[in-house]
Formats: sequence, C-alpha cells, structure tokens
Amino acid sequence: MADVVYGRRAVREALLGRREVGQVWCAPGLQGTIDWLPRGAREATPAALAERAGSPDHQGVVAEVSDYPYVQAEQLLAGERPLVIALDEVTDPHNLGAVARVAECAGADGLLITARRSARVTPAVCRVSAGAVEHLPIARVENLADLLLAARRPGLWTYAAAPGAGPHDRSDYRDGAVFVLGAEGRGLRPRVRAACDAAVAIPMRGRVESLNVSTAAAVLLFEAVRQRGGG
Repeated sequence: MADVVYGRRAVREALLGRREVGQVWCAPGLQGTIDWLPRGAREATPAALAERAGSPDHQGVVAEVSDYPYVQAEQLLAGERPLVIALDEVTDPHNLGAVARVAECAGADGLLITARRSARVTPAVCRVSAGAVEHLPIARVENLADLLLAARRPGLWTYAAAPGAGPHDRSDYRDGAVFVLGAEGRGLRPRVRAACDAAVAIPMRGRVESLNVSTAAAVLLFEAVRQRGGG
C-alpha cells in the first residue's frame, strides 16, 4: 500500500470505491460505534493517527490504500454527450477536492486536471472531497489545449469560464459539454481559452469580482443538469 486516506467520509468512500484498502486504524472506542468500519480495524491513539495521516484532521479514522487510479482523458470524452469539468493549472488542493465533490454530486462523467503545475489527488484532497474522488473518474493531461482541440467533434462543446463573456444560462448544454475553469486570480491561460469553442460567464451582482472555482463549477454543472432534465 502506497498511500493513506483519512477522515470518516473519505475512508468510508474508499471502502466502497475503486481502490484496494489495506489496514484501517481507528481511535479507541470507535470500533462498534461506526457500522461501516471493518472488523479488522486496529485501535490507535489520536497522536498515532495524526502521524499516519500527516494531519490532525483525521476524525479518528485512517486507512492505507493503493495509489489513486487515474483514467485516460479520452475515456471521459467518449460518451454520446459527456459532462466534464477541466481545470487549467489549479494548484490549491482544497479547490481540487471541492470541485471533485461538486462534479460527483452533479453526476458529471469526470474531471480533467493538468499533469504539471496542478494539484493532484492527495489524502488532503480526498478528505476535502468527502470521498468523491473515490467514485469520480479523474484524468491528468500533459497539454490541456491540445486535448481540447483534438476532442472537437459534433455534439461535444467546450466552454471557457471567462469574465466578460455572455451569461452562462444563455448557452445550450444539452449536447456534450466540457466546462474549462482556470486558477483563481490568473484564470485560463490564453491558449487554453482559445482552444475552447465558446466562453461563458456567471453574472456577478455584488462587489466581489469572481466566485471560488468550486462554486463556479457548481453553477455551470447544475445549469447543464437542469437543461438536461435533471431538476
């Protein structure tokens, strides 16, 4: 086993997800009070759990797991009308975890992240995502702009989230849709934005100029879900 996950939701979803789970450790007194804990879970002190997790935010549960199983980007885009989020060099692990949670809750087909200058799936990301990364397919790509250009086909549209573009709810997302979001502050790199078919913006009503990337992802994804008859 090469990695760990920590936090009650993250460990529970790892037990239900795609990864192989090895030893599970829990705080004294938890065994028998949490119904999903495996019988072989070993008790450990909070200090020992924090050392294994690399964080004090373990909520009394830590598990060793196999490496995270990234998928191929082409797999995420192969469906008839995929719904995908792509992140352009988003480096904050908390943002990555929050976006993954949003995408999984919206029923998205997957998440694309850049292989360089980007957060990757770590134990902290697993916890922030509340275990969503264990179920959501995630692909790492070497060149996001090239991938977006190569993915162009009838029935699949890529949308750059960019200030100054038309309102997001004026576009039709009933075909395949890839929403491309950049890091907070810098936004999308010019070549990545140019590789997209269109740009959309979420209208701002207050004085702050932009939303957190995970909130923006939620607005865009659930608008697509709404248009597709999902509520």
